[in-house]
Amino acid sequence: MKTLLFLLQKEFKQIFRDKIIVMMTFVLPIVQLGILPIAMNFEVNEVNVVVIDNDHSPFSNKLINKLGSSGYIKLIAFEPGFTKAMNFIKKGEADIILEIPNFFERDLVKENFAKVNLTVDAINGTKSSLGSSYLTSIIFDFNKNIQIFQNNKPAMPVHINIESSVWFNPYANYRWFIVPGILAFLLTIFAGSISATNIVREKEVGTIEQINVSPIKKWQFLLGKLIPFWIIGMIILTIGLIVAVVFYNIQPVGSLVLLYLLSGVYLIALLGFGLLVSTVSNNQLQAMFISFFFIMIFALMSGLFTSVESMPEWARTISHSIPITYFMKALRMIILKGSSFADIKDVFLILFGFAIALNGLAVWNYRKTS
Repeated sequence: MKTLLFLLQKEFKQIFRDKIIVMMTFVLPIVQLGILPIAMNFEVNEVNVVVIDNDHSPFSNKLINKLGSSGYIKLIAFEPGFTKAMNFIKKGEADIILEIPNFFERDLVKENFAKVNLTVDAINGTKSSLGSSYLTSIIFDFNKNIQIFQNNKPAMPVHINIESSVWFNPYANYRWFIVPGILAFLLTIFAGSISATNIVREKEVGTIEQINVSPIKKWQFLLGKLIPFWIIGMIILTIGLIVAVVFYNIQPVGSLVLLYLLSGVYLIALLGFGLLVSTVSNNQLQAMFISFFFIMIFALMSGLFTSVESMPEWARTISHSIPITYFMKALRMIILKGSSFADIKDVFLILFGFAIALNGLAVWNYRKTS
């Protein structure tokens, strides 16, 4: 135990001697969680629409006024023809063209049926689909509330009232979803990349040979490398949770003890991955490239940006073979839903398995190469 304590003292001195690592430890969570959730907002709050009103009737004016007052639709221009309206889309100034045809009011009154034409710029698939959904919803609401006079009496449309209850994120705030995801990814970047250069640094400065011929056991050396970064990772988690509360008022609904326990197991798994990368690399540049390659896969396949369930089968297979997928899902469940240990016990077992496998491979490979 005394040998391990001396190794930990050496590692902490070496870590805090590097001012960049110290600054990243405390500044990185604040910057990433303070800025990225605001910038990574996938919600569409403004859709630019060009209107072609060929009818110029009271009903078409009512429809246009309803669009303008919706809050999501910005009417940027009124054009007499489709060619001029299309120039706005070609220049990237408009997202949708709404064309109201001739005899719009007449068809609506006489036939109780009328058409409008939507031309959508689909380069940005998310914005185009959401924008057209907004517009369709507003037109549907206009159609539902309009009263057509028949025989000098307003015809009363049939309404179906739907009452819904939204749980866990009642205001559908995208930041509530993305902040826990960024926090999980932040721990992944730290544990996966910083620890990957750990043993390699000893190789480059030439101290690894001295350690190998010393009476220090292999497990003591690897624990001495793992524990300091595990402690720093838990500090980063704490800072991230404080930023989530202060900046976004996202307070964990579930148990903090369970949250820290889950994160502790995950950090052991990722630090084992970093140590494994460090044992197979000959220099820090190699370690950085290998860890960057895998961390990019972790970011894109973990469900941080897109739902895992919407991925193709082969992508879901990859997603379910990396630890961050399970950690990110469980972290969101604890923070937003208040899930208990019984709800995420399978995730604990999976992460525990990753921790044993990755650290076991790191120990085995270190013994092999040294």
